Amino acid sequence: MDTKNKILAVTALSADYCRTLEICRDLEVEEFVDKMLNLLPRLYLAFTDVVGESEESEEYFESYVDEDFYESIRRKVESLLGPDDTFLETFEENMKYSDTPIAASISESLADIFQPLYNFISIVKDSEGEKAEAAYTECRENFMSYWAQTLCNVLRAINWLKYKGN
Repeated sequence: MDTKNKILAVTALSADYCRTLEICRDLEVEEFVDKMLNLLPRLYLAFTDVVGESEESEEYFESYVDEDFYESIRRKVESLLGPDDTFLETFEENMKYSDTPIAASISESLADIFQPLYNFISIVKDSEGEKAEAAYTECRENFMSYWAQTLCNVLRAINWLKYKGN
């Protein structure tokens, strides 16, 4: 698959993830969990698959996700999951110095992933695809810097939600 088609596929996958979070209040918990278990591993693979000769992005893009939008997404997921929104974070840097467990939030983790993906798809859409490669590069840099670990951690928590009764 050539670079243009890979980026198109990643854009569609990212849009599906963002759309799922935006409409999560209309979903049952089990359906939402299943969708996340489907989307998150695919996103991880899509952003570890090197597209072209990705160099560091030299272009700066404004964020499309302000604090209110971020909070609205986070609250939707939190409302859907209720008390199951919290999980113990084992990869927190401060964990090795703490005697008490450190709690994390599925809703916050998913919103943290939502933000760069929403920015990515918005840049692609607004530029009519002309800035798709630069937007992908920026999103991939953000993935490697911080949201890859977030994705792995929240995937573990969502997997637990799926199979906790078994």
